[in-house]
Amino acid sequence: MKIAIAGAGISGLSAAFYLKQQMPDCSLTIFDSGSRPGGTMHTVNVGGFLFEGGGNGFLTNKPDSMQLVRDSGAEHLLLPSSDLARKRYIYHKGMHRLPESPPLFLKSGLLTLRQKLRVAGEFFVPKKEGDTEETLQEFGYRRVGKGFTDVFLDAMVAGIYATTPDRVSVQAAFPMVVALEREYGGLFRGMLAKRKKGAGPGGVLTSFRGGVGSFISHLAACIDAEWRLGSPVTDIQQDGEGYLVSANGNAEYFDHVIVGAPAFAAAEMLFGMDPELGEQLAAIDYSPVAVIGFGYDSLDHPLDGFGLLTTSAAGLPILGVLWDSSIFADRAPDGAKSVRIMIGGQRNPELVALDDKQLLAYAREGLVKTMGVDADPDAVFIRRWERGIPSYAPGHLGRVADIFERLASHPGLHLCANAYGGIAMNDCVRNGRELASRIARTAS
Repeated sequence: MKIAIAGAGISGLSAAFYLKQQMPDCSLTIFDSGSRPGGTMHTVNVGGFLFEGGGNGFLTNKPDSMQLVRDSGAEHLLLPSSDLARKRYIYHKGMHRLPESPPLFLKSGLLTLRQKLRVAGEFFVPKKEGDTEETLQEFGYRRVGKGFTDVFLDAMVAGIYATTPDRVSVQAAFPMVVALEREYGGLFRGMLAKRKKGAGPGGVLTSFRGGVGSFISHLAACIDAEWRLGSPVTDIQQDGEGYLVSANGNAEYFDHVIVGAPAFAAAEMLFGMDPELGEQLAAIDYSPVAVIGFGYDSLDHPLDGFGLLTTSAAGLPILGVLWDSSIFADRAPDGAKSVRIMIGGQRNPELVALDDKQLLAYAREGLVKTMGVDADPDAVFIRRWERGIPSYAPGHLGRVADIFERLASHPGLHLCANAYGGIAMNDCVRNGRELASRIARTAS
């Protein structure tokens, strides 16, 4: 059986790895427009500082990424985050430590007493009836109040999806939160019930020695495939029971095709075969993000934590700052420190298109206003993602349902990327593994 994978991000790589595990005799060809596998999972060394182009790891509260690490024999690369990463901050009318317990929440200056009482009143808010979709803002206002939503949820969704609470579907982006209300009648009731059942903590942020790129290189080396890097798929056409995949002016027949590229790229590949499917894929919205890394041979700021997220009300050009060298010690040389600043998102999408000089100026402005840091960096990293993170906008679940209903009319064609069912590494790995299992079952 001949199988093509168009897109060598973590979703496509996970599918490829498990396909070869379950179908070792299959012929696998992996296409990607870039010169390396991994997609947004990419680590760049700038003068001894390691900067991530995208995400920096995974949480151990779900088993999927850890299982892939074990299955591929990459345990030696694992690098848990330091204890400093447990300390997180929100910048909202000043810098505030993110409260980690009810007593610290009561002492926090992030909310007024009235707003804190409104949060406590969530226990008495009746359960929502029906399954109508809500934005995160609507959900938050209804259950925990405007104050908590405009500070805590606003900062959180900027850090995860680079969007704002009014532009994201809570059912699509945070299904576990919605499930707490549906199953237990409320968030506090649900959390208390899970605690009684012995539900564990949220997991430990874990990365890899040498950055996420080291794991991508290891995983790719484990996959027996014909690699077509620098060969973007330009068209996919149905041909009998299989498909013709076109890249670099050549068309090749495959029994199955997995499109692991972002939805907008998948739309371009599939529009010629199925214009309706192409339009559905193109309708999935993405948040633009610019990542700016600064490395300092010497810096007075202690960077004693994970970093900070800003609120929309703060009116700053940055979404947040990750204190990379405090999270993972190998991200900077001994005695040095590094940070990464996130700019753009749905708050300020136009900033991502600025030139390097302007981006660096905004990044430095953000550091001055939030952290009081105005030192000249000794190393600089810039990476723009004009369409970086699927934003799971209102209507997302319906769009995805329509896409996969349409996809069912093309047996042997598959979609596997973070645009559909979860953006985290755990989600991508799980979706890739499950897709590989489905293909293997149909072949047996």
